[in-house]
This record gives sequence, structure tokens and C-alpha cells, in this order.
Amino acid sequence: MKSIVTDIKVRGDKVIEQIPSIKDKALRINLNESIYGTFAEIGAGQETVRHFFRAGASSGTIAKAMSAYDKDFSDAIYGVEPDGRYVTESRLKRMLAHETQLIEERLKRDKHPNKIFFSYANTVATIDFAKQYKGHGWVGIKYQVEPDEAYNEITLHIRFKETDAKLQQETLGILGVNLIYGAFYKYESPKKLLRYLYDHLDKDQLEIDTINFSGPRFAEVDNRLMSLQLVKNGMTDAVMFGPDGNNILPAAVLYKKNILALRGSFRPVTKVNMNMYMKSYNMFIEEKKVDIENTFVVFEITLSNLKAEGEIDERDFLDRAELLCSLGQTVMISNFQEYYKVVEYFSNYTKARMGLAMGVNNLVDIFDEKYYRHLSGGILEAFGKLFYRDLKVYLYPMKDDEGNLINSENLKVHPRMKELYKFFKFNGKVVDITDFEEKNLDIFSRQVLKMIGNGEEGWEDMLPEGNAELIKKHRLFGYQPNESLSQTSK
Repeated sequence: MKSIVTDIKVRGDKVIEQIPSIKDKALRINLNESIYGTFAEIGAGQETVRHFFRAGASSGTIAKAMSAYDKDFSDAIYGVEPDGRYVTESRLKRMLAHETQLIEERLKRDKHPNKIFFSYANTVATIDFAKQYKGHGWVGIKYQVEPDEAYNEITLHIRFKETDAKLQQETLGILGVNLIYGAFYKYESPKKLLRYLYDHLDKDQLEIDTINFSGPRFAEVDNRLMSLQLVKNGMTDAVMFGPDGNNILPAAVLYKKNILALRGSFRPVTKVNMNMYMKSYNMFIEEKKVDIENTFVVFEITLSNLKAEGEIDERDFLDRAELLCSLGQTVMISNFQEYYKVVEYFSNYTKARMGLAMGVNNLVDIFDEKYYRHLSGGILEAFGKLFYRDLKVYLYPMKDDEGNLINSENLKVHPRMKELYKFFKFNGKVVDITDFEEKNLDIFSRQVLKMIGNGEEGWEDMLPEGNAELIKKHRLFGYQPNESLSQTSK
């Protein structure tokens, strides 16, 4: 079959990659005699399967195509969700599981010994009539690579950026074809599979903010690393993953929550970081507007922080994630260099009180005008976005070179910023963490990292309980056992 190419990537005069058309992708799937499965699409029409019908030879691929658009029909087929919602990850997984079970029950293996089955599903809400809510959805595929092999699963959450329902439907259809094609032909390289999801799409059409891989073909895939790729590739501005290492939907965990965020390199996470977290958390939940049962804590690492020494070191990123997850924390990777962008992002999901825990140096940087030159309103515009919300900064002190304690009362900002700082300080937007561990003020992540790399002793006591053992066991941050000691013991 001659390939139909509608998009070509070039570097200089050299063609580096040819991208097959959507029709060509669907046709290649249809002409594969082994691939056979079902399509179940809710909320935006049957936009994906129509590409396979139109490509031709679809009878060899499509066992069933359906859209349980009515809620009662949907509930009768897939069951009722505990929260009563339909555009959720839980709904998508129910759809995939149900349709896969039907395939196995209705298509006998003795009749189809060479078939590799799949179920593609999506549950989507497109833009509303008033055009105030742009819409979002869950998309996924559950499929085999070999007939006698267990199923793999890829699920992702999308946010529409277009402001027309028809355009959103078309975008969804293209994404669905890209996902199915990538699942069968690009599964050996999940990072490439991610990039190919945007074939014939632009990032101003669609945002992918959550993705998870599972199954035998993805046994070695770390979903935290896939999360990082979404931000690195510009597919989204922020992603989150939980203590179990799986990616989670920010909207699901941040919605109407009181949010406490801590930004840092966490390279590695030290006693200072955890003391700052615990003390700020205790202060935060004592606020009248904060409900402890409705409070969510996020440890944030910026992409610029991960690129501090050039290109992103994925192993280094996973080392940081490993320690934070071991401490039971939720981690957010963002493309927000300025704090006001973090607060703006959280404000998409909640109007409840938020808190930022930070050190003195971070607060001084916030009052540095150079970070806001790209804004027409400069630092005043940024501060309007930052402090206009119901926000408090919980400030952890530091020691200067002479050993003096620096806090909100005696920190130094640029002379032009003094009155602005005093205004926010006077209005209770900045509060000191007073109940801190003074001995921890002499601990610095970069010093710990250097000691680990140089094989020095004493760094263990600077870390939270259990982290030193994890670093040694998994040889994180370049840790190597002291060979001289092991030779002596022999």
C-alpha cells in the first residue's frame, strides 16, 4: 500500500519525518487482519469510528460501534457512577472493561485464534451553548498486542481549547485515530507515542493534562516520567502524580479545595523542606476559612528548576519523585516560573483560601521587578493576580552570612518595592513561621547533594526519616557505596 503523506517535518533541506494522513492511519488499521474491536463514544458523536468507516475495509476491524448518548441507557449498560457524573476516569474505565468483556464473551477464540482485540472509548462534554465552559473528556484504549497476551491500557484526559462544538468533535476524532494507531504501532516507544497524539493537531486546539499506561507492554513505563513529558512537550502547563506514582487529574483533586503549595528543587528533599511543610500546614489549617477535611497539599517542581543544569535529567527527576512519593506527597510539575502563574492555575479550580510556603529568598525574588518585564502592567499586574486572591504566604526564616535570623520583619527588598511589600505585609498576606527547627537552617539541598556524590559522611541526618535508606538502596542522586569500607570488611 502506498503511503499517503499530508504533513512533513523538515530540518534544513532534509526531511526528518513523514506523517501519514488520518485516513492512511485508519486504513492501515483496517487492513491489518489481526486487529478487531469495538468503539464506544459518548457525548460528542461517533467522531473517531467515522474515520475508520470512511477509510474503507472497516468490516475487518469494527466489530461494533455505539454511542449510549442517553444517560439512562448509559447507566443501564455501564452502571451508575457513585458521584452521578459521566465524564470521569471511572466512567471511561467502566466502558473499557465492559466492552472488552463483551468481546471475549461473544467472539470465541477458537473461531478467531489470530485476532488481537481492542476496545476504544471516550466520554466527552463539548463546549456549552453559552461558550463559558470549553469542555473536556476522557479517552482510552484497552488492547492486545498478541492474541494470548493480557490487555494493555492507555487512558488520557483532554481539555478542549476551541470555541466551536463542531471543531471540538473533529479534533476528538483525529485524536482518537492517533491514539489507536499509536497504541498498535508505536507502543514500543511511549514517548514517541505521546508526541504522535498531536499529528495533524495543534496545541491551541487541545490540551492533554493526564495520561496513564498500564499492562504487559508498559510494565517498564514510569507514569511519572510520562507526566513530565506532557509538560516538556508543551501539551499542558502542569501535571500531577500521587504517592503511588500514577498520574492524577488536577481538576479532580483541586476542585473547591483549600490548597497549600510548596515549591522547591527537592534535590533531595531535606528536613528543612519537611519542617517548612509541617509548620505551614499547621498554621494553614488553623485559619478560619480553611477546612482541614477539604485541604490539599502540593509539592511543586518547575520545569525551569529541572533544567537548572541544562537538559532535563530524567533519572534525576525520578530520584526526586521517588523520595517525595515515599513521604506520601502529591507532586506537581509545572511550566510556571513565576508564583502568580501557579496561583492563577489553582484559581481555575477553587476560590477557597490558598497558601504558599516558601523561604525568605523566594519571597525576595517575588519582589524583583526583572521577572515581570514581559507584563504590560509590570509587577503591579503580577501582584494583582497573586495577592488579589484569598492567599497567604507562610514564610520560613533563614540565616544570613553572619548567622542572623532573617524573616518578614527584617528582610530586604529593592528600595522601590519597600512600600509595596509593607502594604501586603500589613494586610496579613505574609506571615512568619515562628515554630521552626533552628538547627535545620544550616541544611541546604545542594550541600547534601554534593556530599552524596562525593561519598562523604553525615548527610543522612539532614534528611527525613527513611530517605537515606532509600537513596542507598536504589542508589539515587549518584550514590555509590564506599568501596574502601567494603574491602576492609573483607
